[in-house]
Amino acid sequence: MSSPFDPIDTNLSYDQALALLDAHVQDKKIRMHCRASEVIMRGLARIFSQNEEQWAILGLLHDIDFDRTKDDPENHCVLARSILGEAGVSGAAIDIICSHAWGTDCGGPESREKQRTRAIEHALVAAETITGLICAAALMTPHKRLADVNAKSLRKKFQSKAFARNCSRASMLEIEDTGLALTDFFGIAIRAMQGISDELGL
Repeated sequence: MSSPFDPIDTNLSYDQALALLDAHVQDKKIRMHCRASEVIMRGLARIFSQNEEQWAILGLLHDIDFDRTKDDPENHCVLARSILGEAGVSGAAIDIICSHAWGTDCGGPESREKQRTRAIEHALVAAETITGLICAAALMTPHKRLADVNAKSLRKKFQSKAFARNCSRASMLEIEDTGLALTDFFGIAIRAMQGISDELGL
């Protein structure tokens, strides 16, 4: 599949990124969200013939400051810029990571006014947002397992505005700005998270 993506270099190895996560994120739920985002980004990179490790790092580190800013949304992604910059993460990667908060109440007035325009920004926000929808769908199955979630059932959940209402449908739909169909994205994301189901406890 041809892609509209430019190569991205985070200036980190995966092991360095994981060590950074370990140093800054202790909350188990946030860690699991970051890991789920990581594997979905890795799956998308594979589809788009991009560098899987570098895309995985973007997903893994996107909420690097959330332990300290979950009650202070104005500083979410503001503190991340500082943490990531001090760790030597490339400016281009920091911009992509922080773009997932654009258009929200996070990051202050400047962030609220920004709009994602690059395909990789759309991929990241869609990937990190769909983790919540998939987890919620898994918890609704009889055995509360990711193994019982499929693209067809997830689409029904997606279409129900009352289900997992905090998971922005608009953010997930941004995947279509990469050229990937939403239903295909559902399948990629589900399979990615099923691959770490034991770790996620689902």
